[in-house]
Amino acid sequence: EIKDPEDKKPSDWVDASMMDDPEDKKPEDWVTEKRIVDSAAKKPDDWDDEEDGEWEAPMIDNPEYKGDWTVKKISNPAYKGVWEAKKIANPEYVDDDELYKFADFGFIGFDLWQVKGGTIFDNVIITDEVAEADKFLAKWKSLSEVEKTKKKEEDDKKAEEAKASAP
Repeated sequence: EIKDPEDKKPSDWVDASMMDDPEDKKPEDWVTEKRIVDSAAKKPDDWDDEEDGEWEAPMIDNPEYKGDWTVKKISNPAYKGVWEAKKIANPEYVDDDELYKFADFGFIGFDLWQVKGGTIFDNVIITDEVAEADKFLAKWKSLSEVEKTKKKEEDDKKAEEAKASAP
């Protein structure tokens, strides 16, 4: 399925889930000036307007400043959710029952990361014949059992040697 290219979002669709609260108003005593003139500052006695320029009192942080005012947000009653185009069947899709079939693979590759070296991959089969896969599975199971038995024998032998050489 693909998104219908003919499907358009309705003009009355509301995308915003939150909206400004229409009843929320900025308080009348809200102070917007971050810095104010220091009213306690006095012009220095040695200040010369001709040499130093016109004296201006320094600015200080306004103790009544509460930060930038922002309107409170509320849930938007007109919000309908995220709009998505309706899905339609892909007109270019063609079902191919033999998509996986190749006359000759040539080769296959594995990209592996190993912690322990010495791993051998010799039991790979690519087929579309169930009987061939079953025959391969039976052969692999018998070989796997032999390998497990040999590995257990070697591990037991190593454990006995380690036990014998321990003081």
